[in-house]
Amino acid sequence: MNIVIFGAGGRAGRRAVAEARRRGHQVTAVVRDPARHRDPTDAPVVAGDVTDPDSVARAAAGQDAAISAAADLTVPAQDFFPTSSRALAAGLTEAGVRRLVVVGLAPVLPGPSGTPLMDEPGYPSEYRPFFLGHAAGLAELRHCDLDWSYVAPAGDFDHDGARTGRYEFAAHGDPASRISYPDFAIALLDEIEAPGHLRGTASVREA
Repeated sequence: MNIVIFGAGGRAGRRAVAEARRRGHQVTAVVRDPARHRDPTDAPVVAGDVTDPDSVARAAAGQDAAISAAADLTVPAQDFFPTSSRALAAGLTEAGVRRLVVVGLAPVLPGPSGTPLMDEPGYPSEYRPFFLGHAAGLAELRHCDLDWSYVAPAGDFDHDGARTGRYEFAAHGDPASRISYPDFAIALLDEIEAPGHLRGTASVREA
């Protein structure tokens, strides 16, 4: 497949590029500033803005599917994530790309009680504005016409974890759960190749 990956310079994005190339897909890696991303890669790196529909459409031309692992911590989350969701919906539609997998955040997905994990009793609220930004981005996806999936760690990333080749889907978010970035990338590419959560969310944990 031809896959465009937005936010390809970040920790999740880089692993998604590597996993896609491992499987033989052709990848276009989109970052804000290619000069800042000189890591060795056999995927072309192009400049793009995931909050600009025209930029998204240009990057997605000729692609079969898209992954967005983009984030911009210099912009308020309440602005960035809904704006990027709207831009992805418009730009991918213009480019004729229907399949989109978005890297999400555990706190906005259901917890044990069925309410968002961030609303469970005792859940840390220090980063709640960031959580709410992600939630607003997910809400925009729910109103678009793309074949989207929102995939998040069930808890958080194991930042130093190695690739085991295994993962599983969790019934709900779990703050104690961890998943390595390479194994999370496997879940992203599996969702691209064989969609199991069309127009829905999925929590991923280590197997």
